[in-house]
Amino acid sequence: MNSSFVSPSSRYTWRYIIDIALRHRRELALAYAFAVCTMLATIPIPLLFPLMVDEVLLAQPGPATAFIDGWFPDAWHGPVLYIVTILLATIALRLAALGSGVWQLKEFSTIAKDITYRIRRELLLRLERTSLVEYETMGSGAVASLLVVDLDVVDNFIGATVEKFIISILMLVGIASVLLWMHWPLALFVLFINPLVIYFTVLLGKRVKELKRRENASFESFQVALGEALDGILEIRAANREGDYFGRVIRRARKVRDGATAFAWKSDTANRLSFLVFVIGFDVFRAICMLIVVFSNLTIGEMMAVFGYLWLMMEPVRKVLNIQYAYFEASAALGRINRLIDLELEPRYPHRLNPFACRQQPTASIRVRDLCFSYGDGLPVLDHLSLSIAQGEKVALVGASGGGKSTLVQVLLGLYPPESGTVLFNGVPVTEIGLDVVRRHVVVVLQHPVLFNDTVRNNLSLGRTRPDAMLWRALEIAQLKADVEAMNDGLDNMVGRQGVRLSGGQRQRLAVARMVLADPKVVIMDEATSALDTETESRLHEAMGTFLKGRTTLIVAHRLSAVRQADRVYVFDAGRIVEEGRHTELLQGDGVYSKLYGKRQMA
Repeated sequence: MNSSFVSPSSRYTWRYIIDIALRHRRELALAYAFAVCTMLATIPIPLLFPLMVDEVLLAQPGPATAFIDGWFPDAWHGPVLYIVTILLATIALRLAALGSGVWQLKEFSTIAKDITYRIRRELLLRLERTSLVEYETMGSGAVASLLVVDLDVVDNFIGATVEKFIISILMLVGIASVLLWMHWPLALFVLFINPLVIYFTVLLGKRVKELKRRENASFESFQVALGEALDGILEIRAANREGDYFGRVIRRARKVRDGATAFAWKSDTANRLSFLVFVIGFDVFRAICMLIVVFSNLTIGEMMAVFGYLWLMMEPVRKVLNIQYAYFEASAALGRINRLIDLELEPRYPHRLNPFACRQQPTASIRVRDLCFSYGDGLPVLDHLSLSIAQGEKVALVGASGGGKSTLVQVLLGLYPPESGTVLFNGVPVTEIGLDVVRRHVVVVLQHPVLFNDTVRNNLSLGRTRPDAMLWRALEIAQLKADVEAMNDGLDNMVGRQGVRLSGGQRQRLAVARMVLADPKVVIMDEATSALDTETESRLHEAMGTFLKGRTTLIVAHRLSAVRQADRVYVFDAGRIVEEGRHTELLQGDGVYSKLYGKRQMA
């Protein structure tokens, strides 16, 4: 198997899935071989005992008893030998059919699980490069539903359903062949009726596809609402809004119930109607068989064999009829999976120059030129923004909420692509550096850092191997060393989901320690100390002074204590820079900054 097979540049199709399946030539060959063995072992069974009716009970000479007589002494010949031999032969054939069927399912399952794994892996690799704006628009709940629920639907169709379909087709071919050999007019009648049954059920299946699409859409909506409610349970409970938010989840759960109920009974009704047509046909067949026995040379035993084959046909026909419903369901799931393919990818820039690699320049300057950005078709969040930060300079970005400060941080990291304008590090455009290089050397500490349900150690290193001494040093700078030492398991202490076992201030300091451990060339602090008390924040700024010395630092803050750490201040308003200067200079003016911080300074 070739693990390097990559995802298509366009949407997933059944043709693409077949191409992946054809890479498993050995497994496919074995699966089809076992399917043929299953068919060959099953087809003779309905013929054996009915032959005994003619040759043993009615004492009509026939090939079965003659064949058995040739294997045993004359003294053994008789009804007991014939019936016991046929019984043992029937049991042996059933065991052979069971064994080959199990191996056939194993091979098909191997193929199906590998196809599902490849698609899931390709989608995850694509998510790595998906535009953050697109991802945030879809939401994590919807993405998780596509990667789990919908892929499972496709997996079940490829594995169990297709496997049953193939063996059913082979069984129908085998049964048709035997019936043609036994009595061709009856066989033609059977072969004429079955396509009519299939055509009738196809008409019913088209409605089932739309029902399944609605059911899955309501489930996805429920999953998104449930995820949001669970993620925000602390805020919701603190605001006494459980009834509103969980009421919304319950309303969407009600839609899931209604959609699932409609799909369950209507699809089952379609199945029952299809099967009813087949059963009526079976009753007609039995009546015709009896008439043929009366008016032709068809024997009673052969008539019983025909009944047996008609009964044997019922399960394969049902599976063939049901595959359309599974196909419609899987096609709808594949269409939803393609929504991930439709998401715009993050741009990939060439690695032409690396401005961070120069040893004579341990940090980097930042220059933003005529930058514009907006969310969707909304108003500009960054409106022809330009600014410049020298190497090693510490600059604060301040202003009212919604002014564009945090959005600028996302654009600097390449998480949000600008509509126009240029971002340069040491005079080199990001389009010449590559986003992965930028993110390796420019590290941001967020107000609400993401922590994983893992140990302190792994939340610090993010999976990289680092000596404990480096981890403790980073924790010491972040003023978190004493807290971690007091934990039962120290660095190996679990922090809980989203760091729930830590206080808000501890979570922020852990994020600061993570940044220190990364040893970046450029540091961005986006409200990174907002949850700290004054004393702890003061100690943190003092400890970080040495670490940040010589590094270009961008501070996004509302707190005066954080802003005062900066060499220079940019004041944002409606996506533009309205003031620039030193803290003391701006306080003396009569602008936005003075109104924001003048009274705080006096206090």
